[in-house]
Amino acid sequence: MSLRESLSSYWQKFQGELFPFLEETIGFLTEQHQLFVTVVDMTGIEAFVPHWHGLPGRPLSERAPLARAFVAKAVLNLPTTQMLIERVEADKTLRRLCGWSRLSEVPSESTFSRAFAEFAESELPSRVHEALIGKTHADRLVGHIARDSTAIEGHEKPQRVEEPKPVAPKPAPRKRGRPRKGEVRAPKPPTRLQRQSDMSLNQMLAELPRHCDVGVKRNAKGYQETWIGYKLHVDTADGDIPVSCVLTSASVHDSQVAIPLATMTAGRLVNLYDLMDSAYDAPEIKAHSRALGHVPIIDVNPRRDAALKEEKALEAKRQALVGHRVAEDIRYNQRSSAERVNANLKDNHGGRTVQVRGPAKVMCHLMFGVLVIATTQIIRLVT
Repeated sequence: MSLRESLSSYWQKFQGELFPFLEETIGFLTEQHQLFVTVVDMTGIEAFVPHWHGLPGRPLSERAPLARAFVAKAVLNLPTTQMLIERVEADKTLRRLCGWSRLSEVPSESTFSRAFAEFAESELPSRVHEALIGKTHADRLVGHIARDSTAIEGHEKPQRVEEPKPVAPKPAPRKRGRPRKGEVRAPKPPTRLQRQSDMSLNQMLAELPRHCDVGVKRNAKGYQETWIGYKLHVDTADGDIPVSCVLTSASVHDSQVAIPLATMTAGRLVNLYDLMDSAYDAPEIKAHSRALGHVPIIDVNPRRDAALKEEKALEAKRQALVGHRVAEDIRYNQRSSAERVNANLKDNHGGRTVQVRGPAKVMCHLMFGVLVIATTQIIRLVT
């Protein structure tokens, strides 16, 4: 059965059976309530949450209703946990959908915080998202993967962490200029991109910095912007579906995450084209994309080559004059799906309201929003 057929039957179950049943037993469902029910039911998040029934001592609060509540927080785009608690207490329908029948059953803010710390440590939303992509894209051939990053402003002070450098013996002093005849000089240490070709996915991810620091970028209008926080690197499939995410420090260049992100995506689905902007223009990234059986389409980065930059501008004018469009340029336009996902996460699902500290908790907060976006876009494939 194809993805569209399976999702069609799934959506018919929602509209024909589940939503009418819930409205009869709980009350009227708004569009946000229906989206919340869809995300919880499609992802099966309760199966990823531990249970402590039968253990000695005072029982902990059930984690399944708390996990559903954090999904509701991402659906409703609520900035803080306190606002989530107030909304759950005021909205009877939402409270019962989360799993609390009475108002007195809603846990305190400290219980929410402890549960969120557990979810962050166990990477709950990331595991649920990976399972969702594996379930819906196992038999689907994806045409394009758009790779991009977005700035995430943190709610903490930047840390200054010096990356460990390999200790090498101090070379003997030498004269500047070309080496003498027969003189052998020590080779330069390999770059991170060169080292990643011989590393596993876990090794590549462990080497990437994740602490909060200062990031700098140039916006679309050419002005330089800075922020304190992190970077979220996202691979987006056709249909604006985020399929893989990696969180790094704000100062990490986009190219440093391309190879581990591509490796992560290749383990979840099969795609044909990798679309990236000029920040990813590196021979190691192109070689890795081809090694995975993909076709890399990367915008050329002239860097400091003024002649190449001028030739690129002239070629664009010539193509516009004769009305010619290269096939790679037409496919490259699909890269805008990554920008739509980034904007959707920031505007509607908590990307601009990060109130937690530490990379694990920040990633957990963002992945609840990514989970909602992925579920929404998958449903839109059939509706």
